[in-house]
Amino acid sequence: MLKWCEDTNLCLNWDKSHFMVKAGIVLGHKISMEGNEGDKVKVDVIAKLSHPTIVKGIRGFFDHAGFYRRFIKDLLKIARPMTHILEKDTPFFFSKKCVEAFQTLKRKLTKALILIAPDWDLPFELMCDASNFAIGAVLGQRQEKHFRPIHYASKTMTKAELDYTTTEKEMLAVVYAFEKCWSYLIMNKNIMYTDHSALKYLFAKKDSKSRLLRWVLLLQEFTFKVIDTKGAENLAADHLS
Repeated sequence: MLKWCEDTNLCLNWDKSHFMVKAGIVLGHKISMEGNEGDKVKVDVIAKLSHPTIVKGIRGFFDHAGFYRRFIKDLLKIARPMTHILEKDTPFFFSKKCVEAFQTLKRKLTKALILIAPDWDLPFELMCDASNFAIGAVLGQRQEKHFRPIHYASKTMTKAELDYTTTEKEMLAVVYAFEKCWSYLIMNKNIMYTDHSALKYLFAKKDSKSRLLRWVLLLQEFTFKVIDTKGAENLAADHLS
């Protein structure tokens, strides 16, 4: 690392440099041999926040929590009661469901799992799923036969996407997952798990809707195989149904 800094004429601040340590704080994250986790000091600040009383407070909370969104499974599904308030012409009313969502997000943030660093010699496993209003994905790898997460991602659907068929929503989740994790998946061997068997055969169909065909063409730049799983077996991602 020091040789690389020298070769690129990169100057280091001695007071901010640490050597021979087992863990360190880098850009708000604690990096160690075990993996990546949130900075406890920053997380504790978020955990002590009171629930918002104005719309600006909701946006502020999401700015803070969003920094660690890759650690929180189902973030936007959980936050749905709060994000609804942010929609146009919606009066502010922080209901009981909003309070529960707010407390759940803070609790999940303080108990977030350590995300492992990728092993480029192992295949990546991608699990994705769609509900009526949101899609989610989990990227990870197997270590000693156990699935370990690398990245969580989720998003709410647009008004147009809400009108998609079930198959289209499942495909939307797949496309979103690959786009979100592009830097990990491109030029690597990957396994994609999904609980909708139609996707497994979609790539061979020639009479699909133009939208689905565009998505299939987009995914063709990746190398992966599809494994169909039942909803109960897709434990890592199927929390949106």
